[in-house]
Amino acid sequence: MGALFSSALDSRPRPQIPTAVVVRAVFLMMAARMGSLHALEQEQANRGWPGWLGADLPSADTVGRVFARMALESLRLAIRTLYGRFRRNKVLGKTHGHSVLIVDGHESSSSYFRCCPGCLERILHTHDGDRVQFYHRDVLAMLSGERFPFLLDVEPQRKGEDEVSCALRLLGRVLRDYPRAFDLVVADGLYLKAPFFHLLLDHGKDLIVVLKDERRDLLQDAQGIFRLAEPVVLVDGNVERRMWDIEGFDSWASLRVPVRVVRSVETRSIQRQRTGVLETVTSEWIWATTLTPAKTPTLAVVHLGHDRWLIENRAIREMVTYWHADHVYRHHPQAITAFLLILMLTLNLFRAFLSLNIKPCLRARHTQLYFARLLAAGLYEERPEPVPP
Repeated sequence: MGALFSSALDSRPRPQIPTAVVVRAVFLMMAARMGSLHALEQEQANRGWPGWLGADLPSADTVGRVFARMALESLRLAIRTLYGRFRRNKVLGKTHGHSVLIVDGHESSSSYFRCCPGCLERILHTHDGDRVQFYHRDVLAMLSGERFPFLLDVEPQRKGEDEVSCALRLLGRVLRDYPRAFDLVVADGLYLKAPFFHLLLDHGKDLIVVLKDERRDLLQDAQGIFRLAEPVVLVDGNVERRMWDIEGFDSWASLRVPVRVVRSVETRSIQRQRTGVLETVTSEWIWATTLTPAKTPTLAVVHLGHDRWLIENRAIREMVTYWHADHVYRHHPQAITAFLLILMLTLNLFRAFLSLNIKPCLRARHTQLYFARLLAAGLYEERPEPVPP
């Protein structure tokens, strides 16, 4: 594990505490889900931490100061190193025959009072009048692995740009660092823009993007043909799907290549928890994709399109709910991204440990939260000093 952090660097001219020690301390803080640097500082009296770190536990001020000067590329290198090990061991696998990259944006924090040079600004209309709110927003990239998802990279959104522009900068780096990690990108309808498609098509990647803007000629043309075509009906568990699959649409003039449009009207029965009433719910999904029917059948496109929610449920929501991803450890643009990269690395290692080291029968009896608490208990526990000979 120490080899992953040996390349960590920061811009301090003459550091007294090695960067790797600080990064290792933050990694253990994330693994124990402590939630703040002050909670980490409370462990300075714990005699076990020097054994984990190879040095004394640094103070909260030191950790914040180092992470504000952290070289982000050195942390991204640690994630790439871990990915390389997983790839050689064939751990991640494919989903419906594709190596899938999912891209989505997330607002990590907001405040009316505190700001930094990297904060975005917006005006909110409240009962007390207009107020300026400062916030941070990032775009994440995640691989949808067969066993568990793998978080690849994150990019902060800058002032004056939208989420898609930020995603293009992120994808440029991901395509450079992970050229063969994926062949398909899945994204929300916000990313249905020609520059986004052009970047990925130029690198030989396919796309599946939600099509939901009623103003688009592509959607209007597709809906007109859907009304004339008969759907394919499939029952998948408790879900009945009526699916349409039409290719060759050239209504999107700026894209310069024809696209395929897949529609799925899904009906399922759910039981309301409060009332116990069984209800029938119907939802409609439409995707635009560059995949051909010969390469990926209709039902596979539907499942891959729904996999977009993995980054919301298995990354963003889980990181916020259980791993304190919404906590601002140090309000500095460099530090915020550095802490998030360490959390991504921590979550990748934790999921790999559960999938590869815990037997299936034991995983079935316990939740991931149970194993996370066991890990935290082991880190909090003081290790006895060695008995002299």
